[in-house]
Amino acid sequence: MAGFPQRHQGIILKIHQVQVQFQNTVEDIHQSLKNWKTIISQYQQANTWRAIGQLFSSFGPFVALWVAMYFSVGYSIWLTLLLGMVNAFFLVRIFIIQHDCGHYSFFSKRKVNDAMGFICSFFSSIPYTYWARVHSFHHGHTGQLEHRDIGDIDFLTVDEFRKLNGWGRFKYRVFRNPFVLFILLPMLYLGVVLRVPRINFPGWSPIHRKMHLNNLLILAAYVGLGFLLGWKAFLIVQGSIIFFFGIIAFWFFYVQHQHDHTYMQWSKNWDYLTAAIKGATFYKLPRIMHFLTGNIGYHHIHHLSSRIPNYNLRRCAKENPVLQRHVTKITFLQSLPLMFNKLWDEEKQRMISFREFYRNEQRNLAA
Repeated sequence: MAGFPQRHQGIILKIHQVQVQFQNTVEDIHQSLKNWKTIISQYQQANTWRAIGQLFSSFGPFVALWVAMYFSVGYSIWLTLLLGMVNAFFLVRIFIIQHDCGHYSFFSKRKVNDAMGFICSFFSSIPYTYWARVHSFHHGHTGQLEHRDIGDIDFLTVDEFRKLNGWGRFKYRVFRNPFVLFILLPMLYLGVVLRVPRINFPGWSPIHRKMHLNNLLILAAYVGLGFLLGWKAFLIVQGSIIFFFGIIAFWFFYVQHQHDHTYMQWSKNWDYLTAAIKGATFYKLPRIMHFLTGNIGYHHIHHLSSRIPNYNLRRCAKENPVLQRHVTKITFLQSLPLMFNKLWDEEKQRMISFREFYRNEQRNLAA
């Protein structure tokens, strides 16, 4: 490093140390989990009775709370909204069933999964086949910087943000504002994005047709319920549930993939095993919350194998502590500061805030 100013030598040394540490972590993960396929194989088997039990424990409370919300509208809107917040978690649970059906893991038979996933879509308002295919792409490319805008909450790298003009930076800062990201964006995603086939891969025309049909049938069901039950009551009840459901879903997905030391690489350097273990978190929540969210907090195991049904994720984690050795464990309180993660720093291999970005820029200019 001769010829470089001392300050620049220190920066280069830190970058080198980060790269060495990262490589050691990758090697350690591969060494300790060299038999990971054997470990998870026994948990990939669907259990029909457990699946049926989960249907009852998900749809039963959801329908009961929905009816209670309907009758509470005339008594207290605030009570309705409170019940809507609780029922949104049962909708998350229903959506996890839909999600598992899309991975063909919930039941053992493909046609049964498709039928159940299609039924769930009328509750979640998310078209079954289209979303499942986009999500499958996410699983095959999670942590690849080229594909971060498909099935993920988009973000920029430090270098990309640095190259933006003032207007570009302003738009991105608005997009990454917590109010926009976790309140407005879920509504836009559920109300608009999922009604138009934005993702278009070769051979996806049948998937787009299924999406349009699914959307039309969901709309028909909503219109029918609106006329049958009264539009005001229906929109307040279903609208509040969907509103809170979107917030919960986006927050979980964000925490599980955009934590501080997540895994992001260009595809030429990408590694599946590391992407699953370091690119996804274990959201360490109270047992009741894992129940309500279909164990999706064990996200690293889900990314190791999407063929593990959600009702087997917790058991897989408990019986195989080695799967927990390298994963990032985050409690709810620890997850709250993650909303300030805005940019991926390729040199430091971690997410940083806007404040840290501008502080680093000032230091570089001073140097």
